[in-house]
Amino acid sequence: QVQLVESGGGLAQAGGSLRLSCAASARDFSINTMEWYRQGPGWQRQLVATITSGGRTNYAESVKGRFTISRDNAKNTMYLQMNSLKPEDTDVYYCRALVGRGGHEFQYWGQGTQVTVSS
Repeated sequence: QVQLVESGGGLAQAGGSLRLSCAASARDFSINTMEWYRQGPGWQRQLVATITSGGRTNYAESVKGRFTISRDNAKNTMYLQMNSLKPEDTDVYYCRALVGRGGHEFQYWGQGTQVTVSS
């Protein structure tokens, strides 16, 4: 069983910063790609950023140059450094991990963390 625990959300002012963390408990599993998604009320989850196990990254256009995704493979932890925050960044942010075991790949989600940016 794999569990993803997110932390670091909260309230920030426009122009400020927050850092999200996603810690994975994944003994006997290999964690492949990890991702951050966001979701607002009544909306589908949208991909924010992706990082592969080798460290390759990709970002949604709306966050390029402001957000940075990273991971510490030794700690099975992924981060999202959110700078120059805007009110439109307000959402619940979820982490997702693609985990391999026995030749198969499974997806797991965190519980979500609220990010609120005030103007």
